[in-house]
Amino acid sequence: MKKIKDFVLRVIHTRLGFIMTLLLIYWLKTMWAYHADFSLDLGNPYQVFLSLINPIPIGLLLLGTGLYIKKTKPFYIVTWIIYAIINILLIANSIYYREFSDFITVSAMLASSKVSAGLGDSALNLLRVWDIFYILDFLLLLIYFIWKKVKKLDAFKLDTRPFNKRASFAITALSALTFSINLFLAEIDRPELLTRGFSNTYVVRALGLPAFTVYSGNQTYQAQKERNQATAEELVQVKEYVSEHYAAPNEKYFGIAEGRNVFMIHLESFQQFLIDYKLQMDGQEYEVTPFINSLYHSNSTIAFSNFFHQVKAGKTSDAETLMENSLFGLNSGSFMVNYGGENTQFAAPNILAQNGGYTSAVFHGNVGSFWNRNNAYKQWGYDYFFDSSYFSEQDDTNSFQYGLNDKYMFADSIKYLEHMQQPSYTKFITVSNHYPYTSLKGEAEEEGFPLAQTDDETINGYFATANYLDAALKSFFEYLKATGLYDNSIFVLYGDHYGISNSRNTSLASLLGKDSETWTEYDNAMLQRVPYMIHIPGYTEGFISDTFGGEVDSLPTLLHILGIDTSNYVQLGQDLLSPDNQQTVAFRTSGTYVTPEYTSYSGRLYYTQTGLELTNPDEETLEKTKEIRAAVSKQLSVSDQVQTGDLLRFDTDNGLKTVDTTAISYTKSLSAMKAIEKELGSESTSLFSKSGNKSTVDLFQAPSYLQLHESDSTESSDNKTETSQSSSSEEDSNKQ
Repeated sequence: MKKIKDFVLRVIHTRLGFIMTLLLIYWLKTMWAYHADFSLDLGNPYQVFLSLINPIPIGLLLLGTGLYIKKTKPFYIVTWIIYAIINILLIANSIYYREFSDFITVSAMLASSKVSAGLGDSALNLLRVWDIFYILDFLLLLIYFIWKKVKKLDAFKLDTRPFNKRASFAITALSALTFSINLFLAEIDRPELLTRGFSNTYVVRALGLPAFTVYSGNQTYQAQKERNQATAEELVQVKEYVSEHYAAPNEKYFGIAEGRNVFMIHLESFQQFLIDYKLQMDGQEYEVTPFINSLYHSNSTIAFSNFFHQVKAGKTSDAETLMENSLFGLNSGSFMVNYGGENTQFAAPNILAQNGGYTSAVFHGNVGSFWNRNNAYKQWGYDYFFDSSYFSEQDDTNSFQYGLNDKYMFADSIKYLEHMQQPSYTKFITVSNHYPYTSLKGEAEEEGFPLAQTDDETINGYFATANYLDAALKSFFEYLKATGLYDNSIFVLYGDHYGISNSRNTSLASLLGKDSETWTEYDNAMLQRVPYMIHIPGYTEGFISDTFGGEVDSLPTLLHILGIDTSNYVQLGQDLLSPDNQQTVAFRTSGTYVTPEYTSYSGRLYYTQTGLELTNPDEETLEKTKEIRAAVSKQLSVSDQVQTGDLLRFDTDNGLKTVDTTAISYTKSLSAMKAIEKELGSESTSLFSKSGNKSTVDLFQAPSYLQLHESDSTESSDNKTETSQSSSSEEDSNKQ
């Protein structure tokens, strides 16, 4: 033991040994933070491995910087300063995370007044007993020096030998190499980790806090660069464009759902071809989405058969941006991630709060930081955001990598939904129908809907998870009907983006009655259609429209149905029910679009109605398509101007107030809603209050696939018995 002790002391007393000791202590602290304070959503051993190694490369790089300093005291001073900084960063994030369920971004650091305002008087309450662990080494060092001074003993021996420059460079090169390996391994787990920016949590989990801070700093720099160059004059030009392209509402539909609650149902990865689709298996037909089909064909529904998603790298986050802001995502990366937490937005929740006193909330069984939702939603004006921290503890039986399965999410949301003041605007983001379409594995009672039989397992599972989503949605609607909420609400159901990618479409072709050998880019273009329907209980003049439109058109369409004038708002979409709608659908990829007459996709031009390719278009066609391309390019460029330049901060004459994000907190939301109920007393309009202060949770019933079909089998058996008995009676009667 004495030999080991002497060896350890000899190592620590060298400069490199001193640095490696600090690195080890920092690693231990980081591991403590990862498991005691942060929720990194470690879903598999590979992600655990990444979290174990990620503090080392950047930690070694930063601490190793001191090795270039020859003089003894400056070396130790600089090293301690660097060590203190990375420790402060770790401690600050641990405390910040307890309030905001996210990590401190550079933009948040620059706006430190907003951060402190958000923490408010609760800052001291965020401290925990175990926080002593983060500063224990500093305390021990302080005690050591005091003890040495009191006892008049020799202090810690400093290594006076300068570190070799080549060796210093070797340490730097080693740290850079290990970081490169770390980044490579992270990209295997989550491709496009840094370019698409799914979640701050994902970056920290894969690369560590210092790397995340650098990543966040670059994001902030890029955003601020564009923002600083923008001027109020650009907004004037944008407004001129918006005014020229404004589609006035159709008087027949304007205000037909005024004052009603709004339910936005986000159908994850749900494509239009699933509507009315029946999977043929073993001589039987299996209707994939019977409930959604019934809504689509209902006389109370206005549905659109040629509605296209318009997302790019931001995928789901782009869809949310389009649907609720009538502005596009970015050509590269995610708007919600890069700009969503800072940019001024006049989104649906904000507009409805100021035009109808709406309360708003989002329900989503994934972590709140995914796609930076916990920050972007505040800018959009959402009062509440119920993420995975509000729902049942997730395990293999009720969830998968993208969050809580839909039946559980809908069921768990009720205890919050029933306390919301009406009218309300609520969004439910489903996840079970998400790639790789394996969310039902392990749920024996939910398994049962047949898998398709193609050479692609992703396609094979797509129909089963869509069927599960359909059943979950049906259960939710039946709950709403039982409570009475259904009758005074409208429902917007939309698919966010494709579920089957173009690279897999040839494997899908046979299931759609097409030949994979003759599959074209036109077929790929048509598969970008997603459902869009507005269900209005009590309305009897519903129909299915063949109008061409996209997600950017949703917000003005919805607001006009709610009786809200949008003529003064910066919205780039057009009301799909307006006779002035131009029916031009712009995709984010340059030169790609769909109109009732022409479809341009992947560099090829087709007649939309027939799918016939135009390989040698005439002059008239060339002129028409040139005008369409110009219109599409202009719409996208105007959107980019607004989004990257944060031009809406200059919009002071639209009649709307900007959102005070410092007044919004997504922690302790239930207690906040109950406090409002208590304050309002008999004037409370929440479902809980209207139900005599009784919970409606028990009214939600979500039978499993197995239970449903056992019931069907019993009914079928009973029907057969009744039929048999009836036939026997008829035969006896005839004999008589």
